[in-house]
Amino acid sequence: MLADLNCKSHRRRIVALLVPMSLASGLAAGQSHPGLDSRLADIGETGRFVPNKALAMLQKIAPQARAADTAIKAEFINQLCLATNKVGRRPEALALAEELIAFGKQKHDNVALAKGLMAKGYVLSSMQEAKAAHQFAWEGEKLANTTGDMALRISATITAGNAFAEEGNFPQALNRLQDAAALARQYAHPIQTVMALNALASLYTTMKQYDRGFDALAEALPAAVLTNSPGRIASLKTTEYGLAIETKQPKRALKALLEGLALERQIGADSMIGTTLVNLSDNYLREHDYGNTLIYANQAIAAALPLHAASTEATARINIGQAYLGMGRLLDGKRSFEAGLAVYEKMGDKPELQAVMMEYGLALERAGDMAGALEAYHRERKLSNELYETQRQKAVFELAGKYEADKKQRQIELLSRENQVKSAEIDNRRLQQRVWWLLAVVFAMASVMVGILYRKVRRANAQLKVKNLELKQQSSRDPLTSLYNRRHFQEFMRTRVAVEQRGLAATEDIVGALFLLDVDHFKHVNDTYGHAAGDVVLTMISENLREILRETDMIVRWGGEEFLAFLPAIPRSGVEEVARRLLAGISSNTIDYHGSKISVDVSIGFAQFPLSPGEHPLPWERAVNLVDMALYMAKGHGRNRAYGVRGFHNFDCTSMERIEQDLESAWRDGFVDLSVVLGTLPEAPATAEVADIANPADLAELATTA
Repeated sequence: MLADLNCKSHRRRIVALLVPMSLASGLAAGQSHPGLDSRLADIGETGRFVPNKALAMLQKIAPQARAADTAIKAEFINQLCLATNKVGRRPEALALAEELIAFGKQKHDNVALAKGLMAKGYVLSSMQEAKAAHQFAWEGEKLANTTGDMALRISATITAGNAFAEEGNFPQALNRLQDAAALARQYAHPIQTVMALNALASLYTTMKQYDRGFDALAEALPAAVLTNSPGRIASLKTTEYGLAIETKQPKRALKALLEGLALERQIGADSMIGTTLVNLSDNYLREHDYGNTLIYANQAIAAALPLHAASTEATARINIGQAYLGMGRLLDGKRSFEAGLAVYEKMGDKPELQAVMMEYGLALERAGDMAGALEAYHRERKLSNELYETQRQKAVFELAGKYEADKKQRQIELLSRENQVKSAEIDNRRLQQRVWWLLAVVFAMASVMVGILYRKVRRANAQLKVKNLELKQQSSRDPLTSLYNRRHFQEFMRTRVAVEQRGLAATEDIVGALFLLDVDHFKHVNDTYGHAAGDVVLTMISENLREILRETDMIVRWGGEEFLAFLPAIPRSGVEEVARRLLAGISSNTIDYHGSKISVDVSIGFAQFPLSPGEHPLPWERAVNLVDMALYMAKGHGRNRAYGVRGFHNFDCTSMERIEQDLESAWRDGFVDLSVVLGTLPEAPATAEVADIANPADLAELATTA
C-alpha cells in the first residue's frame, strides 16, 4: 500500500511492499546529541533499500537516540519500526509502532504521533490487513497536515493517495498525489520530489494515462540524479518498465529492467533485486525466449528464498513452468507450476491462485494435455465458487447488519413514543385530581393522542413487514443480474414437488431439463476491458436468457460467469433445440462498450431431468454434477458448443460412481448417450448444428470441423 515504488510485473502482481523513505525532517537544531538528525536521515535512506544494514546502524546509535530529545527519539523509533518491518519481523515492528504512538501522545507531539500512525499502517499493510492500514494512513495524513514539517506532510499525502488507489478510489488518489507533487516542488528537496512524482507516474500507469505517466517520470529522473541515490534511480526504472510494457515498448522495458538491476546490485538491495529478476523472467517469457526466462526465474528464486519472499518465489516458479511447457517439457512444466501453486496456497491468496490456475489450464491446453487442462479448470472453478460464496455471505451479513441497525432504531423510536404516552397519562391523573370539570376535555385529547400513536405503530409494523419481504427477496437474488442465486435454487429443489402437466397432448413425452452455461474466455474480457465490462457482459447474458427461455423456467446465476437454467416441463425432443437457441442467441449479441465491440460465446452442459441410469432417478445434485462434467467436456473440446446427457446404456456393466469420475471415458465405452450441439462459427449462418454422435471416436473430426 504505502509505497512510492510500483513493484509490478505486467502479467501478475509481485508482492514487494516498500515503505517510503524515513520521515526524518525538520529536526530542531542544537539538540542534546548534535549530528544524530543527519545520521538518522542517512540511515533512513539506507533502510529504504537495504533494511538489514540499516538495522545494524540503528542498533549502534540506540543508547544515544533514546536519550535524545523528542524529535530525535521519535524518528529513531520510526526508523527502527520501518527497518524491522522490512526484514519481516512483523510482531516486533507492530510493537514499535504502538510505542511511537504512545510516545507521541505522552509528549503531545503531532509529528511523532503522525509518524506512529503511518508506521502502524505500513506494518498492517505488510500483514495484508489493508482496510485497517488505510484508516491509519488517512488518520496520519490529517495529523501531519496540522504540523509545519513539510517532508512529513509530503510523505503522508503520498501514503494517503496510495491508500485511496488500493481502495479503487482513483479520483481521490489522483487528487492526493498531485497535491504531494505540488508540495514537493514547493519544498524543492530532490528525494521528496522523486517520491511524489514516482507515485504519481505509477498511478497514471494504473489509470492507463500513459502520456502523463511518462511526463511525471521525465520530471522525476533529473531529481533522482540530484539525490545521488542508485536506489531512487532504480525505483524509477521499475516504474519506467511498467509504463513501457503497458505501451507495447518491449525493448525499452528490457533496458529499464537491466539498468535497474545493475543499480540494485550496486547497493545490495536484495528485495528489489528479487522483484526485478522475476520481472525479467516474465519479460523474456512474453517474448518466448525460454532460455533467458529460466535463467532469470531461477535467479529470482535464489534471491527470494533467503528473504522469505513467497510471492516472488511463486511467480518465478510459475514462469519456469510456462517456459518448460513452451519447450515441450510437459512433466517439468507441470512440476514447476504445481510448486508455484503450492506457495500461493500456503499464502492463502485465493484470488491470485484462481488467476494462476486459469493460466495453468490455458498453458496445458496449448501444450496438448487436455486431461490436465480439464483438471486445472475444475480446480479453478472450485476456487471461483468458494470466492463467490464468500462474497455472497459477506453481502448477506452486511445487509443483515443494516437491517438490525434499522430495527434497533425503530425500537428506540417506539420506546420514545411510549415514554411520551406515559408522561401524558401522568399529566392526565394530576389534571383529574385538580380540575374535575376539565376531565372530558383531557380524556378526549388523550384518546386522540393514543389513536395517533396506534396508527403510527400499525404503520411501523407494516413498514417492518415490507422490509422483511425486501430482505427475503435480496437474499434469493443475485445483486448484479437480478437472477435467482444458488441458495434459492437449492432450497427450491429440496422442496420441489412434481407439478401436474395440464394443457399438453396426451401422447407428448414431457421431461424437465437442466442447462449449465459458462462464458468462454471471460477472463480475457476482464483483462482487456476491465471488470466493469465483465459485469456488462454478465448482465447482457442474463437478459438474453430471459428472452430465450420462458417465464416458467428458473434462471440462476450459479457462480462467477456460470448460469444455470431449470426447465420444469419441455418435450423430450426439444431439449437440443433449447441448447441451440441458447448458443445462437447469446453469440449473436454485441455490446458497444466505450467504443469497443464485445461479443462472447458460451459453453453448455445439459441433460433432461430427472436422469434415471437404473431403477431410481438421480438426486438433483448428482444430475447437476453430470451436467457440469458435460460443460467441461464442451470447454475441453473447443468451447462454443453444448454437450448433453440423453441417457445410459449397459448400466449393469458399470456404476454411477465410475461415470461421475470420467464422463468422457464412460461415453467412449458406450455407457452414456451424449449429444453435441455446435455453436455458430464466424463465417457460418446464424444457426447451430446438433451432432448426434453415435461413435465417440468421431469427436476429433467434429472438433476440427467446428
